Amino acid sequence: MNKLYEKYIKTESLPTLFCPGCGNGIIQYAAIEAFERLGIAEDVACVSGIGCSSWIPCYYKLDVMHTMHGRALAFAEGLKLARPDKKIVVFTGDGDCVAIGGNHLLHAAARNIDLTVIMVNNYIYGMTGGQKSPTTPKGSRTKTSPFGSIDEPIDACRMVTSLGASYVARWTTAHPVQLEKAIADGITHRGFSFIEVLSQCPVQAGKNVYGEKDPSKIMENYKKQTYQFRQTGQGQTSCPGLDEQGRIPIGLLHYDPEASEYLQRVEQRLHEEGVR
Repeated sequence: MNKLYEKYIKTESLPTLFCPGCGNGIIQYAAIEAFERLGIAEDVACVSGIGCSSWIPCYYKLDVMHTMHGRALAFAEGLKLARPDKKIVVFTGDGDCVAIGGNHLLHAAARNIDLTVIMVNNYIYGMTGGQKSPTTPKGSRTKTSPFGSIDEPIDACRMVTSLGASYVARWTTAHPVQLEKAIADGITHRGFSFIEVLSQCPVQAGKNVYGEKDPSKIMENYKKQTYQFRQTGQGQTSCPGLDEQGRIPIGLLHYDPEASEYLQRVEQRLHEEGVR
């Protein structure tokens, strides 16, 4: 067995709950590669909500808080305020993060609090039977949109950028090396780091969202349906959208290292008030 896997994964809990071909395993390994490269195993704490992707950190030999549906960011913010020395990494899904947890996402991004959020986007509610999620593409026929979704899908990266997140990136499971680097960069950045990962769900999203149930073909399609965005300037306030060919931007979409971080503002206010 891979030595890094043995070091970080509770092998006695294997096999995982992930379906064959799911992208969660790729993301799980990319994250531990980032932890190892940064040497933060003793300093990292993971938080997750409810959903397929929220099980990712539950197999780690690390401090892990598996919380309520949609409340991962609320717990993570409380943990960061109580233990500012910890590197907090949140694992969440498109439904957990943007639907029931959407309000927490708005405020965490606006505060620019020092968290690293890995949002796994498979365009559907995978664990609960295949209902439409906030990111489901228009026209997709799901359990809750049998005649095809008519809602405009939410672009979480553009949303958090507009609110004040200071590190925003998007990659896919077909780009594991770039994903590992983005996770490491997000952890070292002081501020709200949001990393979206387009990840295949062959079981629930395969037929109705992707039109394809073969995981390898879905990942190949990710390469064809995305383009790598090249940032033109540091601290830009906008986040790129689809290009003329309708392809999704991937890469570092927004970065502002000078943005004021929430805990820094808290400490400053306490100092001004003579509390510290």
